[in-house]
Amino acid sequence: MKILKDIIYGIDLESIKGDTGLIIKSIEFDSRKVVKGSLFIAIKGDNKDGHEFIDKAIENGACAVVYSDYIFKDERITFIKTPNTRKSLSIIASNFYENPSKKIKLVGITGTNGKTTIATILHNLFNKAGLKSGLISTINIQYNSIEIENHHTTPDSKKINQILYRMVESEIEFCFIEVSSHGIDQDRINGLKFYCGVFTNITRDHLDYHKSFASYRNVKKKFFDNLTRESFAIINADDKNSKFMVQNCLSKIKTFGINNFADNNAKILEIGFSGMLLKINENEFWTPLVGKFNASNLLAVFSVANVAGLKSIETLKILSQTKGISGRFEILKTPNNAYVIVDYAHTPDSLENVLETISQIRTKNELFTTIIGCGGNRDLGKRSKMGQIVLNGCDKVIFTSDNPRYEKPEKIIDDMLLGIDSENIKKISKIINREEAIKKGCAQLNSGDILLVVGKGHETYQEIKGEKIPFNDLKIVKDLFS
Repeated sequence: MKILKDIIYGIDLESIKGDTGLIIKSIEFDSRKVVKGSLFIAIKGDNKDGHEFIDKAIENGACAVVYSDYIFKDERITFIKTPNTRKSLSIIASNFYENPSKKIKLVGITGTNGKTTIATILHNLFNKAGLKSGLISTINIQYNSIEIENHHTTPDSKKINQILYRMVESEIEFCFIEVSSHGIDQDRINGLKFYCGVFTNITRDHLDYHKSFASYRNVKKKFFDNLTRESFAIINADDKNSKFMVQNCLSKIKTFGINNFADNNAKILEIGFSGMLLKINENEFWTPLVGKFNASNLLAVFSVANVAGLKSIETLKILSQTKGISGRFEILKTPNNAYVIVDYAHTPDSLENVLETISQIRTKNELFTTIIGCGGNRDLGKRSKMGQIVLNGCDKVIFTSDNPRYEKPEKIIDDMLLGIDSENIKKISKIINREEAIKKGCAQLNSGDILLVVGKGHETYQEIKGEKIPFNDLKIVKDLFS
C-alpha cells in the first residue's frame, strides 16, 4: 500500500481534483481488476479506450483515477489529469513498486533480430558465473526457480515493475529484458533505469505498426536517447545504423563486430551443423551454436559480460557449454542422417542469415528444401522479398500457412510469389495445411538432405481468425521421427 501523492510523483500534471493523501492498495489499468482502494489509470489502446471504463472502475471500488480525456462526475473520487496516461502509468508503476530498476542492474536488448537469444544466453551465463540474474523475454520470465509465461516481448509497465520488485526481493543482481519497438513506443519502459542497453541490428520489420522504416528506426533510437551517463550502450559496429542509434546517447559506448573494427571482434574459424570454432579477440573457443548471426549474438553477450566485470576466459568457458535457444536454428538429425532445422526467422534479413548459414555448411550434393509462410495482417511489403530470398537460396520450397490471422493463406502465398521468375517456378509446391507441408517435407528426406521449417520457431500455436490453435513445428517433426 502506498500514499497517492507519492506514487504520482514525477508525472506530468494538468490538474488534481480531490484528496492526494489516499492509501492506494493497487494500481490497475483494467477496470475488471479494480478493487476497493485501487488507483485506476485510463489507457487509450488500439481497440479500446480505458476512459470508457472509468465509471465501471469507480463502481468496482477505485478511489482515484488518472485520465487525459474525461468529464468527472463523482466528487468522492480523486481525479488526476495528465496529457499522456501511458507515460504516467510507467512512472506510477515505478513509484508504486519502489523504483526497483534503481536497485538492480537492468540490461535492455533491442534490435530487429537476436534479442531473445542474447537475453537468454546472458541470463544463463551470469547465473553460471555466480551472479544471480533474471530474464524477461519473448518466451518467458525467469528468476531463481520461478518461470512465468509471457505474452508480449516487452510486458506492460506495471508487470515489468512488479517483476523487478520481486527480483529485488529475491536478491537478483542483474535482469536481462528484451526491449521491443512496441514497448518503447507505448512507453512500457518509461521511468526505468537501465544499467546497459544493447543494439543488435535493425532491418525492415513491424511496418504495419510503424508505417515506415524511418519511424521504426527512430523509435529504437529513443531507447538510447534516454540512457544515462552512468550506463553503457553496446552497439553492433557491423550495422550501418548503429552510429545513428547513439548519436544523442549520453552513456559510455562500446562496440562489437565481425566485419568492422570494434572494441570486441570475432572471427569464424570453422563451422558445421555441430557448432562453430570462434575467435573472440585473441581467444579461441568452440560453441554448439551455428551461424554468423549467432557469432554476432555471442559477441554481444561477451561485450555485456565484459562491462559487467566478468573475466574473458571465464565467460568463454561458460559460453562454450551454452546450448541454443528453442526454435532458433534448432537442428534435429533424423535416423537416416538427414537434417531438419526449425527457426523463427520471419523477416527478410533473418531469413537471409539462416539460408547463408546453411549454404556455408552444405555440400551442394544434397537436397535443400524450405517450408515457409508469412503472417497475415502484417507488413505486406516484405512478402515478395521473402519469397524471392527463399527461392534463390534453396532447391525446393513448400509455401504454406504461418499465422494467417484474418487473411486467407492462399492470398498470402500469392503475395510471396509476386514477380517470381520462370526459372524458380519448378521449385515451388503449395500445401496450405502447415502440418501436411511438414509431413511432405520430412517424407522426402534422404541421407544428408536438409529441411528448413521457418517462421514459427518456439511458437506453440497458429493464429487463425482471432483464435490461437495449438501448433508446434518442432513437436510435429520429432513425432514423425520418433
